Amino acid sequence: MIMSGGSRGIGLSIGIAAAREGANVVLLAKTDVPDPRLPGTIHTAAAEIIAAGGNALAVVGDVRDEASVENAITQAVDLFGGIDIVVNNASALDLSGTGSLPIKRFDLMQGIQLRGTYLLTTKALPYLRKSANPHILSLSPPLNLSHQWMAAHPAYTLAKYGMTLITLSIGAEQAHHGVAANCLWPETAIATAAVQNILGGDSAVASSRNPEIVADAAMQIVTRPSTECNGNTFLDVEVLRAAGITDFSGYGGKGELMLDFFVDGLSSGSA
Repeated sequence: MIMSGGSRGIGLSIGIAAAREGANVVLLAKTDVPDPRLPGTIHTAAAEIIAAGGNALAVVGDVRDEASVENAITQAVDLFGGIDIVVNNASALDLSGTGSLPIKRFDLMQGIQLRGTYLLTTKALPYLRKSANPHILSLSPPLNLSHQWMAAHPAYTLAKYGMTLITLSIGAEQAHHGVAANCLWPETAIATAAVQNILGGDSAVASSRNPEIVADAAMQIVTRPSTECNGNTFLDVEVLRAAGITDFSGYGGKGELMLDFFVDGLSSGSA
């Protein structure tokens, strides 16, 4: 597995879940040194993945940079012999509206979400085609075109919807090679540093589920036969219900849960 980001939050949880299945995980991220505002670096993440039972390689680089991506791909293939799974996890978040968003932040979101997803996915494709069960998984949302979401934070919406479109398009293009490409999105907000720092502090975290719910759903997707699971935009709870898991209370969240972006309402089932 090669993943963009993954130093913390959902990406790290996916890496740990994969490690428990004995996976080799390559992380491509910029977090070489600690940030006082955020927990963890790419190196602490790799250590946690190894402690969970997998192998890990931390590659410091920028998913927007072609040379960085090529370096990560080369190291992954040289060390582990190939690539079976690509996880497009890296993302930038700015909810500013049109006119108040600095163009530098616009470029950052489009660069990470769009260019980064495209770069990592396409550079890995030659190796995915050689895999027995190749999967591309992007942490991006269903394409909800309701006025509520089209009117909200257009630049961020563009970046995340673009990430979904790239993934679905490549899945359609590569289907004849047996390469699956799907998107996964949380039904509710997830208790991450972004939720803590940007979306509402402790109260927002309390009404969010834990990252493990997304990680468990991700493992369900990437272990399915790739020829039978392609071109979907999944919510985490949908995937888990299909696997027979209907009680989500173990994933945290108290009281009225906060919906994630682009989700209009809680689906039925135990919280």
